[in-house]
Amino acid sequence: MGAYILRRLLLVIPTLFGIMVINFVVIQFAPGGPVEQMIAELRGTAVAATERIAGGQGEMVRPQGDVAAGGGGTESLYRGARGLDPAIVKEIERMFGFDKPPLERFVDMMVNYLTFDFGRSFFRDRSVVELILEKMPVSISLGLWTTLLVYLISIPLGVRKAVRDGSRFDVWTSAVVLVGYAIPGFLFAILLVVLFAGGSFLQWFPLRGLTSPGWSEMSLGAKIIDYFWHLALPLTAMVIGGFASLTLLTKNSFLDEIGKQYVMTARAKGASEARVLYGHVFRNAMLLIIAGFPSAFIGILFTGALLIEIIFSLDGLGLLGFEAAIRRDYPVMFGTLYMFTLLGLVMQIVGDLMYTVVDPRIDFEARL
Repeated sequence: MGAYILRRLLLVIPTLFGIMVINFVVIQFAPGGPVEQMIAELRGTAVAATERIAGGQGEMVRPQGDVAAGGGGTESLYRGARGLDPAIVKEIERMFGFDKPPLERFVDMMVNYLTFDFGRSFFRDRSVVELILEKMPVSISLGLWTTLLVYLISIPLGVRKAVRDGSRFDVWTSAVVLVGYAIPGFLFAILLVVLFAGGSFLQWFPLRGLTSPGWSEMSLGAKIIDYFWHLALPLTAMVIGGFASLTLLTKNSFLDEIGKQYVMTARAKGASEARVLYGHVFRNAMLLIIAGFPSAFIGILFTGALLIEIIFSLDGLGLLGFEAAIRRDYPVMFGTLYMFTLLGLVMQIVGDLMYTVVDPRIDFEARL
């Protein structure tokens, strides 16, 4: 097993590098980079003053020649830079680091990332590491608790549905599961806000943050209650939107195993139904489901919570990445991408290790 883990860890390096290269190249062709946005903001004041001065002399002040575009790395004239002194444009490029060729910028970035130095945000004037650490508790709370609740609900429900396949219980729970599968989680979130968070009816739950003002001064019990009071609606929305597929997967896995020959043999030898179900079927049926826990957690943590964070005003990693993409805050974009990708690759290895924990018969080294 050690050789397999070592090989997977070594594969993380080229995989991570390839993902960063692809995303860096794509970003170079995306319009509206940080330099252009800064010029657009300055043009509202700087151009007005320049035009007034130039108008008194009967001419319009314009940049001399073309200016290198920071986002695309090609020689072009910023549309928003008309009327600005070329020296100002050059200074803005230098400030954002776009005075260097794209290849040099990428090499510098990857060298810094080896030591987890992601630089500073263009628009927040804070280091990327500080921003990630600040937003991490919100996303960890949503991702961890949602994943645990989804598994705690879906596995027992899926097993029960498989055992009572075709019964009334199976039929009406299937209707509930289908509703949860068909309606996106963010629609449930909006409904919960309207009903219970001061929308049009009741105001039982808060809408902003994970804790109330003065949380640090509360007793331990009051802190726990306040924490879950803030998480109640977001977790409900995410669990309703996420438990359906896992429930169906659990049911189908159990049905597939129950029909196999070894189950009939165990029953023929006089094993109790509980022994057959949880001593033999469970280990094989749960192999894919339990081993997929790390990947499910990553998916919920970094992708599933974005709209939930926006609706409930939770300032987490999803919202941070979304705002960085909108504003072309490249240090935050690439820093969070690097961390998410690295963590995702590591969690895939953890998922493989979970296979061996659930079923020791699996030997990955035999594949080497």
